[in-house]
Amino acid sequence: MIQLKHISVLLVEDHVVMRQGLRSLLNAEGHFAIVGEARTGSEAVKMTQALRPDVILMDISMPVLNGLEATRQILAANPAAKVVVLSAHSEDAYVERMCEAGVVGFLEKQTSAEILAKEIREVAGGKSFFSPAIAKRLHANPGRALNRNGLPKANGRHLTKRESEVLQLVAEGSANKQIAAELGISIKTVEKHRQCVMDKLNIHDTAGLTRHAIAAGIIESSVHLTIMGPRGARSQIGAQS
Repeated sequence: MIQLKHISVLLVEDHVVMRQGLRSLLNAEGHFAIVGEARTGSEAVKMTQALRPDVILMDISMPVLNGLEATRQILAANPAAKVVVLSAHSEDAYVERMCEAGVVGFLEKQTSAEILAKEIREVAGGKSFFSPAIAKRLHANPGRALNRNGLPKANGRHLTKRESEVLQLVAEGSANKQIAAELGISIKTVEKHRQCVMDKLNIHDTAGLTRHAIAAGIIESSVHLTIMGPRGARSQIGAQS
């Protein structure tokens, strides 16, 4: 009998219960090997370099470094990496930003285990895979510029990697001194990046930056998740991303 190669998967999700649920669902489907679990985007970047998984299953809203910035860093270091988003955020803004970053798949957390398993197999085989509703929206405007995976690019003025990190930490409530320590830069540099963020976004107070970060899926907001397990069994998972 021919043994099918197991697809190695790195789970990137900050909620323990959600990670446990995903591990159980994928193990039940078979032909997957969960090689690691990352709680933050920063951990995901390091673990991808060390483990070289076939597929990285990526959340968007996470502490320290969100899924968008983690994806950018992962693909900058390893352009061949295959990142798939599994998120409660499926609005156009989230999808377009992640597509522009280079992801090859995007599913909502309300999806079934069978569809999730199919997506991972498709992506591991070199294809892109998006839920039907998302794919329809992405290709609604054929005249838009495409990214390296042939998917529509988002428009607009984007923050640099460092500016995005500063924005996330500001929105999470960190003071300039704490941000400087976290990122290993000077307070003066933090202030410079913070001002650049405000200028680019045309937002000039911390409350406004926080609202923007929530709306953009950079920091967490509460949702209730329903994932369909094997053979239609429902698993209710509470999470914030």
